[in-house]
Amino acid sequence: MPPPFTRFTLILSVLVTRMFGAESATDICIYGGTSAGVIAAVQAAQLGHSVILVEPGQHLGGMSVEGLGGTDIDNHKEFQNSPAVGGLALEFYRRINTRYGRLAAFESALRTRAKQPALWRFEPHVAEAVFDAWVKEAGVTVLRGHRLKETGGVTKDAARIVALHFENGASVRARQFIDATYEGDLLAFAGVSFAVGREGNAKYSETKNGIRTDTTHGQFDKPVDPYRVPGDPTSGVIYGVQDTPLGRQGEPDASLQGFAFRLCLTRDPANQIPLEKPAGYDPAHYELQRRYLAAGGTITPPGAALPNGKTDPGSWHFLAGNFTGWNHAYPTATYAERAGLLRASRDYIHGVYWFMAHDPAVPEAERKKWAAWGLCRDEFTDNGGWPRAFYVRNGRRVISDFVLTEAHLRNVAPLPIDDSVGLIWWPPDLHSARRLVKNGRVWNEGAVFNASARPDWIPCGIPYRALVPRASECTNLLTPTCPSSSYVGYGAYRIEFTFMVAAQSAATAASLALTHDTTVQAVPYPVLRETLLRAGQVLSLTSLGRP
Repeated sequence: MPPPFTRFTLILSVLVTRMFGAESATDICIYGGTSAGVIAAVQAAQLGHSVILVEPGQHLGGMSVEGLGGTDIDNHKEFQNSPAVGGLALEFYRRINTRYGRLAAFESALRTRAKQPALWRFEPHVAEAVFDAWVKEAGVTVLRGHRLKETGGVTKDAARIVALHFENGASVRARQFIDATYEGDLLAFAGVSFAVGREGNAKYSETKNGIRTDTTHGQFDKPVDPYRVPGDPTSGVIYGVQDTPLGRQGEPDASLQGFAFRLCLTRDPANQIPLEKPAGYDPAHYELQRRYLAAGGTITPPGAALPNGKTDPGSWHFLAGNFTGWNHAYPTATYAERAGLLRASRDYIHGVYWFMAHDPAVPEAERKKWAAWGLCRDEFTDNGGWPRAFYVRNGRRVISDFVLTEAHLRNVAPLPIDDSVGLIWWPPDLHSARRLVKNGRVWNEGAVFNASARPDWIPCGIPYRALVPRASECTNLLTPTCPSSSYVGYGAYRIEFTFMVAAQSAATAASLALTHDTTVQAVPYPVLRETLLRAGQVLSLTSLGRP
């Protein structure tokens, strides 16, 4: 029995909810309508449970409907990762291809293991239509516009979550919970330990974590003076450069890799919303781009990569997407602070596009290429053609009894994964975290990516132990989006299809915890493994006939 104070708190919570807001009850409650949240909800419903999927905003699908249509599947010549896509994640792409009338081609590519990146790409509104239809078909109850209260949003009884409470006065009681947000708000509000930022290499015996004084990937290829008055350090640094010390190689650092908007753009005049000059546009904010171009650099314009001639540029040039160095506080910021960061990022990227299309510092031929692109009338129709969210590449990460690290991904003597519930098939992928001054020039710090013909990484299993918190902190919560991992380990994990695969596995584990009347930590892995294999999940390379 819980202590008297806890029992009183629970009773009071129930009474207040009934007086001031609607209360719902369900077997499994999923917070966060990301692609992972939808997959988890569909899986739980298909297993026969009552399910409530709670989305703080109004749209289901996360980044898959907020512009990330060029998902990271089969898009690098050095490796093919589509065989890792199984279960309901693969069903999502089947449904996408059905809507485009290319299902036969998709099934043929699967049978022959052909590498056809275009078959894995889609427009945001098509993905949203798939997700919306899917939850309706599965009988999932969806609550939109329900955001957790920042204070008092979670009621617990000892180490179990009892109910969630939302800003609109509603509450949801459940037996099992899944945090499918990118930020990890539910797990944090539930008192689960988490990490944010870059651990030092010494923490988990890694080589790619912490401060990177040897950054080469995504680095400036032209010398750019960082000072407001060129050559004068006393004049201060130009906009977009941080006046902070570089630090020492491998030391811990609170910085995060840059976030970006994945705009959906078109060159079709009939479907285009022109990118007008932003209100409050300040040309000085783009002095960095101006100097880079003057030094002989090229900032690559968007290129069509999605169906119907659309594109989803993210940060394929380091000066045209990421707002590097400003987002470090985002994961633990208040809702109001996050809104401000989101707006600042949108204003910045809007200004970049205006600068590239109109500023005389850009060669005329390049201005024309940039000016040809505009927002899409048929995308993000409730937000003027702009995505409602940006690419949160790092949120909170659970700290559990097991931590996924670089050592599990190394191609030489990797640490084994004995409880795989899916497959990670992507290299540690970390964009620059800071833009600093080094040797009198602008310098990007923190990027890590190796997709060369001689990689230093291998695919590895998604560890089930990484999806659950410590039993002492919470026994009925899983998270497919904020796993227990180092900054580097998460860099390989943070792919939309990996989130979806992990979400199906997490929902299956929640179901087994209900069936066996046990904690999520005590779910019998052999039973979970067999259930996942029957559902078409890919758990290892050997299951694909590979060493």
